Amino acid sequence: MNFNRFARKKDDERGFTLIEIMVAVFLMTIALLGLVSITVMVINGNAFSKSMTTATSLAKDKLEELQNTSYANITSSTAAETKETIYQRSWTVTADSPGTNMKTVVVVVTWQWQGQTRDVTLRSIISNK
Repeated sequence: MNFNRFARKKDDERGFTLIEIMVAVFLMTIALLGLVSITVMVINGNAFSKSMTTATSLAKDKLEELQNTSYANITSSTAAETKETIYQRSWTVTADSPGTNMKTVVVVVTWQWQGQTRDVTLRSIISNK
């Protein structure tokens, strides 16, 4: 048996070349940049979801407040209320709509998100009991 041949082959395998390392670093950089961009998108999505949930809660709170008000005292807002410094809440009440002794209530909460105006609108019909 010729053990020299195996020993020589082992000596030729000294490790990675510079090009192999640079390719590996390049691929790792691309993968990490992809993860960073996904992370930023997830953070922005969570922040928007939080603002949407807050706006929906503000609209629902006002709608419940109006539903628990006596029928004669349910009226439209005269000016928008500012809530939590960025949300504007207003509501309109339409009497005898869709029928007699019914009021249609529409609550709108608006806010600014990344340069655009966003809104949540809730509608309900309240009847005279």
